[in-house]
Amino acid sequence: QVHLVESGGGLVQPGGSLRLSCKAFGRANGVSTVGWFRGSEHEFVAALSWSPGSAIYGDAVKGRFTVSRDNAKNTVELQMNNLKPEDTALYYCAAGSTEPPARRPSEYDYWGQGTQVTVSS
Repeated sequence: QVHLVESGGGLVQPGGSLRLSCKAFGRANGVSTVGWFRGSEHEFVAALSWSPGSAIYGDAVKGRFTVSRDNAKNTVELQMNNLKPEDTALYYCAAGSTEPPARRPSEYDYWGQGTQVTVSS
């Protein structure tokens, strides 16, 4: 079983930045892809696979968000720049074993509880 914990959400003004973090606990050896989703509809945001280290992004965030892996912290990070009010949502990280990274929520086996991001002036 894998337990995921997100952190880093908060309130930010339009144009600002936030950095989300996703940490896995438990038997995570089989995890090879981590994705980020948002909202009740689980809109795809970004995903990263370990091999070959490929990342993909949703159209709404491409060019503004960057997903990366921090091996020292054993986390997957989502750097969000130039945030817009429409980015406001509960952000979830999810883990799975599909490669290359997948956009569909059904491809992921484990989910965190989410961290709230609010973009407002």
